[in-house]
Amino acid sequence: MKRIVVGISGASGIPIAIEVLRAIKEQPEWQSSLVMTDGAVKTIELETSYHIEQIQMLADECHDIKNIGASIASGTYKTEGMIVVPCSMKTVAGIASGYSDNLLLRAADVTLKERRKLVLVARETPFNTIHLRNMLELSQMGAIILPPMLTFYNKPQSMDDMVNHIAGKILDVFDIEYQKLCRWS
Repeated sequence: MKRIVVGISGASGIPIAIEVLRAIKEQPEWQSSLVMTDGAVKTIELETSYHIEQIQMLADECHDIKNIGASIASGTYKTEGMIVVPCSMKTVAGIASGYSDNLLLRAADVTLKERRKLVLVARETPFNTIHLRNMLELSQMGAIILPPMLTFYNKPQSMDDMVNHIAGKILDVFDIEYQKLCRWS
């Protein structure tokens, strides 16, 4: 069983997180561990009609943001890596500075120190110099910065098409097959 940690922070883009969790759940060889910030809970209420419990049901296990002693806070808990989707600039700053005051930040810190894949779906526009500096530092540490950029070569017909494309790009980093990704031909 391959394990992956999914963190959801308070940035806009919750539908992408939901689709990523849904896609991982459909993979019998993958198991997801979910952690959400307090900001994520608020954003879920603002952006979707989902209840927190519905999103938690998409994960194989869920962790309280305050539980620094959870399995995903340890390097001995083997994972393929971590996805933070969406990833707020506050979360980017916390990871970049090593300020691990909650479980999401600690799990990202562990992912970096263990040299595992860390995908940050950075959500902000425009970026200021501080955002760019923090993302540069994280990229130099090995993190993959994957902002949810719109694409048009795939001729999206709906918001779902755009969400699915970004979810597919995220899942590609971990070689998780995703049939809804429209690849360049």
